[in-house]
Amino acid sequence: MGRLASFFSRFSREQASPADLDELKALLIESDLGVDYTAEIVDLVRRTSPDKLMVETAAHLSHSLLSEPRSVAANPDRLTTILMIGVNGTGKTTTTAKLAQRIRNEGSTVVLAAADTFRAAAVDQLKTWGERIGAPVVTGREGSDPAAVAFEAATKAKEDSAQYLIIDTAGRLHTKSNLMAELSKILRVVTKVTPIDEVLFVLDGTTGQNGIAQASAFQSAVPLTGIVVTKLDGSTKGGIALAVERALKVPVKLIGVGESATDLREFEPGAYIGDLLTQP
Repeated sequence: MGRLASFFSRFSREQASPADLDELKALLIESDLGVDYTAEIVDLVRRTSPDKLMVETAAHLSHSLLSEPRSVAANPDRLTTILMIGVNGTGKTTTTAKLAQRIRNEGSTVVLAAADTFRAAAVDQLKTWGERIGAPVVTGREGSDPAAVAFEAATKAKEDSAQYLIIDTAGRLHTKSNLMAELSKILRVVTKVTPIDEVLFVLDGTTGQNGIAQASAFQSAVPLTGIVVTKLDGSTKGGIALAVERALKVPVKLIGVGESATDLREFEPGAYIGDLLTQP
């Protein structure tokens, strides 16, 4: 992103040459904005006067994003249920815990469901976080039915009059149809107890355009309501947050920019685009 910012700073005073445009194209691709975005921005730079370049580019990126609200769902009169999904290794369990801590810090109660029953480390990790933040964690036996754990957690959350339920599911390959069908089962089972308000897809920001293909496959199995982009700290691939929203027409709601709980932040398009174009 620093190289991209350097380019826009350099050509805010002079017109870019054909060679410069080739450089820009490479930078945009490396930043994971994708082919369509790249072609549009290169064309914009070609025909925009230097003194308006930064403003016009930022406006183009901003206008290509969704205008709908980006806040995570909250229902003051009933349980708010959030389902966390994604492939292996995206930071899904960590993100689940960070989101739970945000909710607790805001003064609300939350129940966690450790529905990743195939990975003991994920259950232990969530239990540790639950103890730390004062949130009960519903678990099952290793290898047990994830839908059963999710159902039990939903029942407990309602009985305890909790304000939030967050269900952490197993990471799965988007190419495995049986595992994708399992997500649909969790959705069906939980909605017998309480509506699911959010289905958040956790995308590893370093995976590039492949992450969009993964998210698209998940979207065909369960209706996504939001995207969380993780591992954006120190990455040159910051454009992926914009590209995935444009491709899926699903809002990016949260971004992870570090390891601490406070590094899970609400996605603010204006500030994010400004950083993408100006931060060294």
